[in-house]
Amino acid sequence: MNQKMLTEKALELLKKLISIQSFSSEEDKTADAIGEWLTSFNIPFKRELNNVFAVNKHFDESKPTLLLNSHHDTVKPNSAYTRDPFHPHIEDRKLYGLGSNDAGGALVSLLATFVHFYADANLNHNILMVASMEEESAGPNSLHGLLPKLPKIDVAIVGEPTLLDLAIAEKGLIVFDAKVKGTPSHAAHPNEDNSIYNMIEVLEWFKNYKFDKVSEVLGEVKLTVTQINAGSQHNVVPAQVDLVIDVRVNDKYTNAEIAEILKGKHPAN
Repeated sequence: MNQKMLTEKALELLKKLISIQSFSSEEDKTADAIGEWLTSFNIPFKRELNNVFAVNKHFDESKPTLLLNSHHDTVKPNSAYTRDPFHPHIEDRKLYGLGSNDAGGALVSLLATFVHFYADANLNHNILMVASMEEESAGPNSLHGLLPKLPKIDVAIVGEPTLLDLAIAEKGLIVFDAKVKGTPSHAAHPNEDNSIYNMIEVLEWFKNYKFDKVSEVLGEVKLTVTQINAGSQHNVVPAQVDLVIDVRVNDKYTNAEIAEILKGKHPAN
């Protein structure tokens, strides 16, 4: 197949993926579409839940293996969307739609690359293509959970939006749940232990805390409170406030070290 036709087919797949709702853990229909696309090239594949993966035709265990990976789940569209997120359309040579950039464009590019080299008998390496699930939620069934079921990987190219710059490293991710506690009461009663007011100090701490170790490649650890939930009705002071904290980890810390630091220092304890 010539390059122009392969490019057109990759673009068709991207439009189809955009048109299908595929929030994290709900990617079954996009997994179907990716499997059908590979089948159209007579390429056999395996599927583990909503992960779709395949190896090149002349896979040889004695050769090193290159992983091509990107994900087909998306986050939910936010309220600022001005277009239909599930309507793929091109304006001024740009394709719009939810997941077109993160990471549909990279995914179909890697799939097309895999198809191009699939039947090459003279490669000095293997190619393993993985279209993975649950990347946005860092779920247990994402690439991390799939790795034990894959061939040994020597090097990887991971597709993510980088403004077409080559990135040699990526921050890790760990997500924490935190509870800020207080004394529940009726809103009309005096209460010096209001969990919502107690949260002010906690939020200030998260906003201002800096991890000591800075990576030359990945910079500082990024700590962000992303969700807050509390209360059931207007006249009741809640017993606690629930927080979700998103931490992007550099190569100077392990996830376990980040957890120990936060458990030992933040004022919610």
